[in-house]
Amino acid sequence: MEHKTGLEDFYVIKNNKKLRMGYTTGSCAAGAAKGAAEMLLGGSIIREISLMTPKGILLHLELHDITIENNAVTCAVRKQAGDDPDTTDGVLVYAKVEKVSGKREWIVDGGIGVGRVTKPGLSQKVGEAAINPVPRSMICRALEEAADRYQYEGNLKAIISVPDGEKIAAKTFNPRLGIKGGISILGTSGIVEPMSEKALVDSIRVEMSQRLAQGENYLLVTPGNYGADYLRAHMDLPFEKNMKCSNYVGETIDMAINMGAKGILFISHIGKFVKVAAGIMNTHSHNADARMETLCAAAIRCGCTLECAREVLDCNTTDEALQVLDSNQILKKTMEEIMRQIQFYLDHHSYHQILLGAVVFSNEYGYLGQTADAGELINKISKGEK
Repeated sequence: MEHKTGLEDFYVIKNNKKLRMGYTTGSCAAGAAKGAAEMLLGGSIIREISLMTPKGILLHLELHDITIENNAVTCAVRKQAGDDPDTTDGVLVYAKVEKVSGKREWIVDGGIGVGRVTKPGLSQKVGEAAINPVPRSMICRALEEAADRYQYEGNLKAIISVPDGEKIAAKTFNPRLGIKGGISILGTSGIVEPMSEKALVDSIRVEMSQRLAQGENYLLVTPGNYGADYLRAHMDLPFEKNMKCSNYVGETIDMAINMGAKGILFISHIGKFVKVAAGIMNTHSHNADARMETLCAAAIRCGCTLECAREVLDCNTTDEALQVLDSNQILKKTMEEIMRQIQFYLDHHSYHQILLGAVVFSNEYGYLGQTADAGELINKISKGEK
């Protein structure tokens, strides 16, 4: 009989599909800690533990790989990400709970496969285990519930470990954030919502906060791998300082203003930032496209023929459209117009509160242009200006 976690009736609808929810590494750690504490204090083996998440969903978690020692119990909960493409899906998160001397308190630390913070700017201090505040609170609450149940007045210590954590961490943001040795124990609600935009935006916020804490007030931002590759190969700027914003141009600007940044230089493929020239600040194709319409409008302003405009509108990719503009000897002028529009909408979105600019390229044509304030930002970032 298949084990029921309590999430069987919870899902989200995305693109007309029903996607299953899962639970976070934070829930796994808290569930394992609660199970280990109850076995340690109760003296008998249990195979399942109930855990209330911050989202208000009660989970029923299986306990795996139980080990009982004289003064400690270790067990694990297997991560289930539902239909979210999560690198930690299926991983075992362990908790070793032991009695330690001292007044009644709950000590939480990380073991093998849980990262350690090496740079300032995160919610944990340098040297601490990368266990975020909500999961840490969940683990402490789990220990307290077990202690209250068995009227235990002493001290408990929980060590969270993920044997596969170091290998998995290489696929996450952790190396960029200075978290070494493993994954982070994450989750603000205890529940994984498939393909969560909030999770992506939160990861941008975390990295930005850290960079600002290190004194990088002028941020170097690339939407994705194309931008990062172009930056590395063609620009004399510190590649290690670049951070990714995915499709969230507007959110990135808003966060930067809120956190007190002084400026952002975006390095982007034309396929993304031509949308910004139309005032589109979330560049995901599900939100808006308008690539060809924007290029066409700019080309018309620069004097292109009706036939050229029609050809642009019939293109499927921006690189194809650039070929049309180039063959009609209007590419340079059109890109100048696009750069003016990008600068206008960046400033319009930010109300001129910070310095913003962009360098735009294509894979086939290389450098296409930069906005009016990009040069100043390049100068400030290259000099490491604070």
